[in-house]
Amino acid sequence: MSQINAYLFDIGNVILGFDFTIAVRKLRAFGITHEDPLSHISETKNRYEAGHIDDEEFVELAIEELGFTGNHTDFVPIWQEIFHENQPMVDSIRDLAERGHPLYLLSNTNGLHVDYILRQHPIFEAFSGGVYSHEAKSMKPEQPMYQQAIDRFGLVPGETLYIDDLPANIETGKSMGFLTHQYDLSNHAAFLAAIA
Repeated sequence: MSQINAYLFDIGNVILGFDFTIAVRKLRAFGITHEDPLSHISETKNRYEAGHIDDEEFVELAIEELGFTGNHTDFVPIWQEIFHENQPMVDSIRDLAERGHPLYLLSNTNGLHVDYILRQHPIFEAFSGGVYSHEAKSMKPEQPMYQQAIDRFGLVPGETLYIDDLPANIETGKSMGFLTHQYDLSNHAAFLAAIA
């Protein structure tokens, strides 16, 4: 692999694992009977993560579409509290930061999740910035989102390792010249070998 001078990380299933079944269990206490509540609001979630609606609009629409019997204050923590740290990657990121490597984020996500994870997980203090789909008005694997990261952070793709768990996202990264590593939560050793 070529010399790595910067790292560009996806968040979900790379730095943080997530489990929407935690949210589903909590939703049941508020009258939700849909077999798969998340698929019921998938179109609204996609519009939210693409930046077409804001936090307030998303919560209002999700409550309405789900038939949620609680209020905004009840819904928001249910939506947010689904994450857990991938400790091996957290340790690796700390090590990279301590050695002075520039670290950045590139993630399909939404305002309520970004607000929560930046507050609750100190590891994100190691990053110098991030491009998030809801702000970028673009989603991976679309190229414009990657281009925003290149432009905003002055990245040289051929000297930047892009880490993501999804093959389609990795393919776009490769097409734009990034060094890439498709991450597997069950095989952190492969990541360590890639950066050795």
